[in-house]
Amino acid sequence: MITGTIRPATQANRFYTGDAKELENEVDSLLMRHNSSQVYDNLAALIVPHAGYYFSGNVAASAYMAIDAKKQYKRIFLLGPSHHEWLNGASVNTEADYYATPLGNVKVDHETAINLTKADSVFAYHRSAHAQEHCLEVQLPFLQRRLGDVPPIVPIIISTNDYYKLKRMADVLRPYFTDDNLFVISSDFSHYPSYEDACEVDAKTGKAIETGNVDEFISAIEANANSGKRNLATSACGEFAIVTLMLMMDGQYDVKHLMYQNSGDIDDYDHNRVVGYHSFAILRRDNTSFTLSDDEKKTLKGIAFQSIKDSLDGKPIAQQTIRSSILNSKCGAFVSLHKYGRLRGCIGHFGEDYPLHEIVAKMAYSAAFEDPRFMPVTSDELADIDIEISVLTPMRRIQSIDEFQLHRHGIYIKKGFRSGTFLPQVADEVNWTKEEFLGHCAQDKAGIGWDGWRDAELYVYEAIVF
Repeated sequence: MITGTIRPATQANRFYTGDAKELENEVDSLLMRHNSSQVYDNLAALIVPHAGYYFSGNVAASAYMAIDAKKQYKRIFLLGPSHHEWLNGASVNTEADYYATPLGNVKVDHETAINLTKADSVFAYHRSAHAQEHCLEVQLPFLQRRLGDVPPIVPIIISTNDYYKLKRMADVLRPYFTDDNLFVISSDFSHYPSYEDACEVDAKTGKAIETGNVDEFISAIEANANSGKRNLATSACGEFAIVTLMLMMDGQYDVKHLMYQNSGDIDDYDHNRVVGYHSFAILRRDNTSFTLSDDEKKTLKGIAFQSIKDSLDGKPIAQQTIRSSILNSKCGAFVSLHKYGRLRGCIGHFGEDYPLHEIVAKMAYSAAFEDPRFMPVTSDELADIDIEISVLTPMRRIQSIDEFQLHRHGIYIKKGFRSGTFLPQVADEVNWTKEEFLGHCAQDKAGIGWDGWRDAELYVYEAIVF
């Protein structure tokens, strides 16, 4: 017998049928339309619509069939917009122990919900935000039919256009954005333009999401809003939940567009007023596949050289137009300069906030002119300077030091506002065990004490040196 607070199925017989057998048949029928679709074992998140099943069920099903039904997730985070009230923050349902649907009850991860509200005041609980909200509830029957035994859910309603609050939400949620958990982002897209305008607007929004770049997405939303499209109320009602997701992605995920339809494709009664529906799969990137071709290495060497030469000639660093997705990846890099085999300058940037080609240009300039150990490079020396670049592959969060390999991986330790790193080649210079490597990094670099790494965030990366 189930005991505890049950959030009732308020949307049954509204957005989907309240009859259990009919609902089971309807959802199964929608899922079967995508029976031959690809299943992703590296699935991190889905973006799915939340209209009535008659209109958006087919697109939603295309997303849910991307889930590996055999995978055992620890929990599922459900993020969606508020359709009824403005919160200027996020509401996590800390009251409900279960969410009911006609197919049964889905358990809420009450402990995680409470922990979110303790982690940052941007998360709170507003009962009215969840009482009649449909955007999360309509996802549950699909999860129930696709997974059978649904892991505990964490229901979150996001309702603020404050970018810094959204970033705070992403920072709190990021430690949960791991292979153990699945994130489901609930959003419809264009609201109420004509059929033709919806196709145009939704295509721009969809392409922006596919880039994985939150700035591109926000720019697309703003451009659509200023496009003058008649009756366009929004390009994505779940905009703020999508922004939160994209802030967690940090350029380390691939976005796969699965399907698009709008209500005019299902019901041609009124093509002058439609709603758009996209589905996307966000895939965790295998960083072991991060490689640089000989041409890409040559391009980076050229960028580094040109950065130094232009600066010596009194010109600003040239803005490059780069098509390579790898060279546009956000990762760190070090540039070392040698003259006659001796170090002449070395500066690096450890972070994932700029595209690789920009980092190389900036670090080449800094190595030549800003390394405090050396005098600035002169024009007479340039022909004798050899450039070495160390590209740091995108960081990957690890949960156990068993995932860390000495000599292959660099380590990045983060705890609160403190952080520190050792490059992979440090292991070649010392004779430390894994624990000693981490201990020295925690103590000497991050300043959090010898054992500070044990409850810190740990990330690994590799270095490609050429």
